[in-house]
Amino acid sequence: MASLPLFYHNHPLQVHDTVQMDEDTARHIVQVLRMQVGELLQLTNGNGDVADAIISDAAKKKCAVTISKVTHHAPAKHKLHLAVAFTKNTSRNEWLLEKATELGVASIIPLIVTRSEKEKIREDRWTGILIAAMMQSQQYYLPILTAPQKLTSVIDSYKDVPQKLIGHCIDTLPRIMLTKAMLAAQETIVLIGPEGDFTQEEVEQCVLQGYTGITMASQRLRTETAAMNVCAYFNTINNEYR
Repeated sequence: MASLPLFYHNHPLQVHDTVQMDEDTARHIVQVLRMQVGELLQLTNGNGDVADAIISDAAKKKCAVTISKVTHHAPAKHKLHLAVAFTKNTSRNEWLLEKATELGVASIIPLIVTRSEKEKIREDRWTGILIAAMMQSQQYYLPILTAPQKLTSVIDSYKDVPQKLIGHCIDTLPRIMLTKAMLAAQETIVLIGPEGDFTQEEVEQCVLQGYTGITMASQRLRTETAAMNVCAYFNTINNEYR
């Protein structure tokens, strides 16, 4: 049986409630999908709750649904926090946001380091990309997109995460292959630097705080490629623990 269309509703979901969808979502349901009164769909609030609902009103720019059932899905047992120094290339940044969400990342932290590019964080647009990717991949948890943070702040905020990794390209500092350094079944934070890489001082600072330096390939990877490599590998080795 094909899965029901899934839509985002950023509010508590309760049985018997009637929900008015926002105009853009209503237009998509009624005009694009051509759904009608009596048809079924699902809602998620991005916090693990999924509601079965039936369309009770449908007009050109208006759609209401009545919730018949709510199910809570437990989060993944092990989370990946991705701290990345975004580039100035908007399309590449947005591609990374989309694909990281599809691969189940728990949080995305725009990282500010010495060689960071001054990319403007478009919070509303970026959140919209995360929502669309969550729904497309049929997931029920929306990744947390934090405000940009300096390296010292990230180190402090995630100090209790058991597995801490930093990707860098400095040959004179120790590095381990990602496939050997990253262990399954552990909450993990990975730092991905800018295209100019972390400075040696930044890597050494992280190592002193328990981070393990990692390398991913013999090639030099772009920022978003390195980040995607991390997300894909974490997803693969933790699949059996979900």
